[in-house]
Amino acid sequence: MQTYYLAVDIGASSGRHILGHVENGRMLLEEIYRFDNTQIRQNGHDCWNLPALRQHILTGMKQCRLLGKVPVSLGIDTWAVDYVLLNEKKELLGDAVAYRDKRTAGMEKYAEALVKPQELYARTGIQKQPFNTLYQLLAQKREHPEQLHQAAHFVMLPEYFNFCLTGKLQNEYTNATSTGLVNAHTKTWDAQLLFQFGLPEKIFGSLAVPGTCVGSLTEEVQQQVGFNCTVVLPATHDTGSAFLAVPTKDEHSVFISSGTWSLLGVENSEPVTTEASRKANFTNEGGAWYRFRYLKNIMGLWMIQSIRRELNGVSYVQKNGSQSSNTGKKWSFDELAAAAEASDYCGIVDVDDERFLAPESMTAAVQEVCRTSGQPAPETVNDIMRCVYRSLAACYADSIHQLQQLAQKDYSSIYIVGGGCKDAYLNQLTADAAGLPVFAGPVEGTALGNLMVQMIAAGEYCSLREARAAVCSSFKIQCFAPVQEKRSYTRIKEGVCL
Repeated sequence: MQTYYLAVDIGASSGRHILGHVENGRMLLEEIYRFDNTQIRQNGHDCWNLPALRQHILTGMKQCRLLGKVPVSLGIDTWAVDYVLLNEKKELLGDAVAYRDKRTAGMEKYAEALVKPQELYARTGIQKQPFNTLYQLLAQKREHPEQLHQAAHFVMLPEYFNFCLTGKLQNEYTNATSTGLVNAHTKTWDAQLLFQFGLPEKIFGSLAVPGTCVGSLTEEVQQQVGFNCTVVLPATHDTGSAFLAVPTKDEHSVFISSGTWSLLGVENSEPVTTEASRKANFTNEGGAWYRFRYLKNIMGLWMIQSIRRELNGVSYVQKNGSQSSNTGKKWSFDELAAAAEASDYCGIVDVDDERFLAPESMTAAVQEVCRTSGQPAPETVNDIMRCVYRSLAACYADSIHQLQQLAQKDYSSIYIVGGGCKDAYLNQLTADAAGLPVFAGPVEGTALGNLMVQMIAAGEYCSLREARAAVCSSFKIQCFAPVQEKRSYTRIKEGVCL
């Protein structure tokens, strides 16, 4: 009888249920359910639709039963930094406000008045970003201090969904590190920082590591889905799962987990919390088996996704229960890439400009940033997409250059996993800009990493090394060689057409 494992992988734009099993040492995956993840506007904020996401999780689980492929375990991963608070009765306090919401405006300066940035980074190793959980908690403390006062439990979103399935609360290490409140050296919540920021230490539970069993499904959930299984912690931060699936065989490769965000970096055994690292805005996110992902969280496919939604007349945040629609041309991602390739536009933008975080119109934001930097604004779809694609490749190449300087190490290749690895045009531009070969795949890197932890916990593989070897033999990896060897990364940043 075949043994199945289920990865519930929920990204900021969509989610999917992936069943996995092992045959003769090889991993086989099957997508059984996929759904969109959009936000809702409520109580003045952009929020995640928790009831809808819970229902999608259950619907995908029911599909396992309908297929006759009941998993022995499941693991849930999501994007990082977002959370909810629960009271003593384990009831929700407030909404699940999304990280792109503007409530954190001004919180960075407020935090810096309490703890110097140099001290914060030296303790946590986490890069400063306006949506970090720390700043969200400070914003919630400012707007709704009563909610923090009433709170008994702080749980990140995958942990909340685990609670919905099992009735048990368990904080998980890899996602917790993204909050900016876990000490990188002790690998526990930093009590001193919690005190300095005026956050109640009692609500932060002990941190379990990937592979930990949370528990079985509640009787209510069993009745809804038609089976019982064990809920196991993967690396619940999706990037933590994705990095596990990178099929590299050496230590001279740069990893990119490419999705809505691009997470670019390497794996280290110890955190790098130097001042030079802080100034370069690199982060040290905790991973499975206490491996550190030393990386930069930079713009990913969000700009492309946003322009596509805009062209197709679809809103990311639902307002008044509806979305706009467009009766004209419906653009696919492949068509947008082809449009970019057909253009000879040479301008670029800084894709990490905060104006691209949550604009009303991504197209208008790109045009504005071009104008303010003294470049002609792209007007056609072809030129706009060409600008975005070249800018993303320039950012990747620049970040790799920074990484080489910080690590005092040369890298020989780039491995891209996740949905973005399917974008052949972006892969080739990245290879050209960085002057390094790009190895693209597997596509479902995050779900695969999720499954790998479950399989290792179950004894299917004895180690991460063995599981990664299975990835190499199980999935097709496509190579994109740079058109010109050792092309200077600065050429694309200087606006030279490639």
